[in-house]
Amino acid sequence: MKKFFLLLLSVSTAVNVYAQTRPRELGIKIGVLPTGTLNAITDVTGVKVGQITLSEGTDIRTGVTAIVPHDGNIFQQKVPAAIYIGNGFGKLAGYSQVEELGTIETPIILTNTLNVPTAVDALLDWTLGQTGNENVRSVNPVVGETNDGYLNDIRSRYVKREHVLNALAQAGSGPVAEGNVGAGTGTVCFNWKGGIGTSSRKLPVKLGGYTVGVIVQTNFGGVLKVNGVPVGEELGKYAFKESLDKSSDGSCMIVVATDAPLDARNLKRLAKRAIMGMAQTGGIASNGSGDYVIAFSTVNRVLQDAPQSTYGATLLNNDYVSPLFLAVIEATEEAIINSLFMAKTTTGTQGHLAEELPKEKVLELMKKYGH
Repeated sequence: MKKFFLLLLSVSTAVNVYAQTRPRELGIKIGVLPTGTLNAITDVTGVKVGQITLSEGTDIRTGVTAIVPHDGNIFQQKVPAAIYIGNGFGKLAGYSQVEELGTIETPIILTNTLNVPTAVDALLDWTLGQTGNENVRSVNPVVGETNDGYLNDIRSRYVKREHVLNALAQAGSGPVAEGNVGAGTGTVCFNWKGGIGTSSRKLPVKLGGYTVGVIVQTNFGGVLKVNGVPVGEELGKYAFKESLDKSSDGSCMIVVATDAPLDARNLKRLAKRAIMGMAQTGGIASNGSGDYVIAFSTVNRVLQDAPQSTYGATLLNNDYVSPLFLAVIEATEEAIINSLFMAKTTTGTQGHLAEELPKEKVLELMKKYGH
């Protein structure tokens, strides 16, 4: 049996500090709103992230990223949620029930395309095994994916049930590892190495004081822009430069968490704006790209066994939602750029190579454009 190297969330693998440095630490400030303390999705109180990375030999470049909305029994205390499809070339499990009922009742798992069924099965086991769920007969697991088949021997389906369960068990509320980790181990973005990225925005008290956190799995194409600077064009590396090929295809999974009291309707509106953040980076949602946004709120939980037929909830008025829209656009943009800055050059199956973003050249361009 083959052995795997497991990388847990809390473990940093960076060797070259400069090579794996977030853009904000290099002076690239994206947006106008302040970030949360960690500048991560875990700045939203209660949200946890766990990751398992599988990397061995030349063929295995994949993994699992788990997002847990809160510490309680998620099936019994569902979170308000919505899903927006930017482009539907993907295999997002659980979509229809979330669309119909406006809630999520399991953690959210991100992995590769052909391991979605494995992750679904693991989430079923995890949920059915929770205390209080002994009589549960139906579960709606939410699992998203991107295709890491360029660097990973995806047909061999290396992600197993235990990897998903380990990611859930290791989920924590601290800093989130980015780049070549978890579900981003084998992904490619804008023809450079992509991966996992995260960011957050904390609204000032006068705007509600709410937090919006985003985590992304980047595996898509287009014409890269970093804080408005045309990096892809300047470096001569962008979609359709020479021919009509599939270099722009791929996918981007975006998960948005907030502590703002939003219902499914306004969470769908929030999710739509995340795609605008993706567009800010130069993503084009191409024909072969599966671009999905899963948005949830950690407040106003919906009880599985409600004591009465109605319930009351305090919801944010429409007129006060706009600052959250700006927050999610900025956080999504920065999370995507973080995924590129934190990724490392990787060789994978069949000798395929994905080079990391050349940070020195990017910084020179930022100076050139006054950014």
